[in-house]
Amino acid sequence: MSGNTFGRLFAVTNFGESHGPAIGCVIDGCPPGMALAEADIQGDLDRRRPGSSKFVTQRNEADAVEILSGVYQGLTTGTPICLLIRNTDQRSKDYGKILQRFRPGHADYSYFQKYGVRDPRGGGRSSARMTAPMVAAGAVAKKWLHAQYGTVFRGCMTQVGEMPVGFEDWEHVANNPFFAPVSDVSGLERYIEALRKSGDSCGARIRVTASGVPVGLGEPLFDKMDADIAYAMMGINAVKGVEIGAGFSSVAQRGSTHGDALSPQGFRSNNAGGVLGGISSGQDLEVSIAIKPTSSILSPRESIDTEGHSVEVVTGGRHDPCVGLRATPIAEAMLALVVMDHALRHRAQCADVPRRLQPIAAAAPPG
Repeated sequence: MSGNTFGRLFAVTNFGESHGPAIGCVIDGCPPGMALAEADIQGDLDRRRPGSSKFVTQRNEADAVEILSGVYQGLTTGTPICLLIRNTDQRSKDYGKILQRFRPGHADYSYFQKYGVRDPRGGGRSSARMTAPMVAAGAVAKKWLHAQYGTVFRGCMTQVGEMPVGFEDWEHVANNPFFAPVSDVSGLERYIEALRKSGDSCGARIRVTASGVPVGLGEPLFDKMDADIAYAMMGINAVKGVEIGAGFSSVAQRGSTHGDALSPQGFRSNNAGGVLGGISSGQDLEVSIAIKPTSSILSPRESIDTEGHSVEVVTGGRHDPCVGLRATPIAEAMLALVVMDHALRHRAQCADVPRRLQPIAAAAPPG
């Protein structure tokens, strides 16, 4: 294994490079008999794709997905599903000036030291473009989970740079390019536009949730549901922090507050983020991720070249002033892949275990 496959029973192998002819993935373990077409996947890819607004990179990729295998007469066959996304708008010449230079904040230096060779065009395998196949695979997982359990995945931006984003309603998320759950995003527009003009970048905080998650998913020790969620989220480019439930806020909580009380009517709160002892409780999974500022910026920065000489690096080309602006569907997809894999593992081990209690109602989510 070389770190290109995610999951055990629902295993997704990611392939390609940012400026290669195509990127894609192979999904092994999808249950047979599910209706599946490109249209089931394309919607999530459209939400993630570059060139979708003036606030993100203007690399204009259609990200049109093709199903090459694993589907016959509109139904999954249980065999590997190959999804292909062709690259059509590469501009490799933009990277000509950094062929022998390491961009600060990028994987250039560590890739070169590890492999002795690197693909500088758009970052190669380290590019955020490699998240597109995971979004495609996540769409397949979302469809199966919704059909089986009614599971719904949602995400939104809660902070960009130093600007917190409040929560009004989930319905607003689809109506702006920031995935912000608010009706008025004019302040965000001004902030990102000023950032772009300054030649700098910023980070973001994303919230992602899953409702309708069955009780009992996850393992008690090394394959905890929350541990695998953190592992998945840290596999997303530029993610530097993950919180489950109350996360770091739990440091300031008392045990009398943090522990989610139970009643016949349901949980009183959800500080645990839907996971108790590594196993899903039936409450909403609540995850928050921190995304670092975009490393490719126009501001000059100090670095070295492949010979160890001091150089100045200015990264031209087309880049997001905040990579977090397109991260919401990626985080949703990775959460879906974790839940999907654990659902299949739970079904294999515990399908015949009788329920001791009927699932109790979850606490009302904050938004």
